[in-house]
Parts: sequence; C-alpha cells; structure tokens
Amino acid sequence: MKIWKFKINESGLNRFFGPLEAKIMDILWSNDEMTIKDVQQVLDQEKSMNFNTVMTVMNRLVIKGILQKRTEGRSYLYKPVQSRVEFLSTQSKEMTYELMDEFGNVVVSHMLDALEEADDDLVAKLEHKIKELKKGM
Repeated sequence: MKIWKFKINESGLNRFFGPLEAKIMDILWSNDEMTIKDVQQVLDQEKSMNFNTVMTVMNRLVIKGILQKRTEGRSYLYKPVQSRVEFLSTQSKEMTYELMDEFGNVVVSHMLDALEEADDDLVAKLEHKIKELKKGM
C-alpha cells in the first residue's frame, strides 16, 4: 500500500493521513478489531463525532487498502492491514526510494548531513550496512 500524499509540514501520522484518519488509525493500532461504533465512542471522549462521518472515513480507509473489514453477525469489524511499525517502515522505504530515484546524490548528501545529529547506534547500523553492500559488489 502506498500513500500518495506526504505532508512535509505536518507531524506524526498527519503526514500520511487527514486529521480524522490519523486519529482513527491511532485508535485501531492501539486496539484489536473494532466496530465503527467502538471507534466513534473513543473519538467521542475527545470531541463529539457523528457516526456517519466515522463510517465514511473508515470505509474510505478500506478502499485505500489501509483497513480491512469483515462481517461478524450484523456488524463489521475493522482492523489495519499492517501494524503501525510495518506501515511506517513501508512508507519510509517508499519515500526513500522515490527520493533516491528523483534526486540521487543530493539525497545521500542530506542524509549524511543528518547523521551528525543521529545517535551512535544508528551510525553503527549504517556503517555495517555499507560494509555489507561493498562485499556484494
């Protein structure tokens, strides 16, 4: 699944989703399968939310391939297709490949600049990965 709009000026899940979509995904990633009513009740704790609005957004997330739904009795249960970690990993990988395809050396240069602020473990992982790539050449 690929998110087509990445909002650079947002933070967290809002970079990938609209505000209500992000809240719904956060709720679903923090719970098991849920009905629309279950999600609406969690959202209502923060701000009164119309059932039809929640239903529309959740069904759009199904169409986008972010959520899956199944029938149980007379209710639909919704759950994310990927865990939060899997989703963020997939999206960051997609973005990295797209940036490399489009901007190549500039992206690598900026990533190296960003390493000045990275923790030592991340730098060590990068060094290890570079060694592995050189062995494969």
